[in-house]
Amino acid sequence: MSLSVSRRLAAVTALAVAGLFASAAPAALAAPTAVTAAPTPPDIPLANVKAHLSQLSTIAANNGGNRAHGRAGYKASVDYVKAKLDAAGFTTTLQTFTSSGATGYNLIADWPGGDPNSVLMAGSHLDSVTSGAGINDNGSGSAAVLETALAVSRAGLQPTKHLRFGWWGAEELGLIGSKYYVNNLPAAEKAKISGYLNFDMIGSPNPGYFVYDDDPTIEQTFKNYYAGLGIPTEIETEGDGRSDHAPFKSAGIPVGGLFSGADYTKTAAQAQKWGGTAGQSFDRCYHSSCDNTANINDTALDRNADAVAYAIWNLGASTPVPPGPSFENTTDVTIPDSPAAAVTSPITVSGVAGNAPATTKVDVNIVHTYRGDLVVDLLAPDGTVYNLHNRSGGSADNLVQSYTVNASSEVANGVWKLRVKDSAAQDVGYINSWKITF
Repeated sequence: MSLSVSRRLAAVTALAVAGLFASAAPAALAAPTAVTAAPTPPDIPLANVKAHLSQLSTIAANNGGNRAHGRAGYKASVDYVKAKLDAAGFTTTLQTFTSSGATGYNLIADWPGGDPNSVLMAGSHLDSVTSGAGINDNGSGSAAVLETALAVSRAGLQPTKHLRFGWWGAEELGLIGSKYYVNNLPAAEKAKISGYLNFDMIGSPNPGYFVYDDDPTIEQTFKNYYAGLGIPTEIETEGDGRSDHAPFKSAGIPVGGLFSGADYTKTAAQAQKWGGTAGQSFDRCYHSSCDNTANINDTALDRNADAVAYAIWNLGASTPVPPGPSFENTTDVTIPDSPAAAVTSPITVSGVAGNAPATTKVDVNIVHTYRGDLVVDLLAPDGTVYNLHNRSGGSADNLVQSYTVNASSEVANGVWKLRVKDSAAQDVGYINSWKITF
């Protein structure tokens, strides 16, 4: 990171809402067809990510102890990453720039296929400071992005969006490389980037779990992943404007990302929910010579590397949604334990002409300790009930699902509701978010 600017895996995205217990029979009861939102994201092998870190450490040791801009260790780092990507079938481009009298390099890798007019990009800075090897800052992000790209190749992924990966130079001097890349993109090419995901320091030894709060869709994707692990997150503030998402954001490109903390101090409350040591910085070796392979928390690195892949698969390889507009409610709604009444979460739809399509899509994210207790319905503005989920899934946690509903008999505009009821005692949860797309 630049100094230049001072309950388990099941909760992710579900379609839910219950209360099929109205006294009057519903005007219509439609059985939705679940659709796969995206291919199942892979588990990124921690051993592979750490092998990349070991190579970066060796490169630093063989080149004066660092991988900084303008030094031999940085160019050797770029060559290592490029060779891996070339062998995996990526089209790589080495972009050069000049900063502080030295040549710098950005490495760009494109995966064949996907919509060339809708590009999902993930990136990280590859340079270190001159004082050390930079294994957490930012070997961690660079290695996770590299291994995710290699996982794309291993899977033979055929994404709906075009996938592009970037490794930036001279970030530690003030985001020089990423600024150069963005500033030299023609306006038409900038417009094609649907999102940029940034990963800078994701293996801190006393880690926190921070999510960028920039683009809501990207932010929610990462929150869904961590909700599935039962791990609370916080909004990332320490690195605002200090990493390579900033030039993309300034250009109007949607951004998001993950961060495990730098030299800010972990509070007692954070230690209670995440573990680690209160009163100590997230990374005591930040920008120091001790930022070596011992300066990594394996659990944080493993989780965050998997989150990188989760986001790439869900944002880049998801099934195209219907062509109409989307409306979303992200306000948490507590689902009381049985025998309490059902709860609802409303969305007001306006500006949509005519009726809803036969392929109306509903995405639901419900965090709950026993999804087999839940009954979830979609309520149309006229009160018609479309059952989405009826106490299936057994003892698994959470309900994260996409549904298609034939709502073609419904006028699109009006108040739609997601209704959820807990039908058995001793479990709790909440509606995290839901979305309807016409």
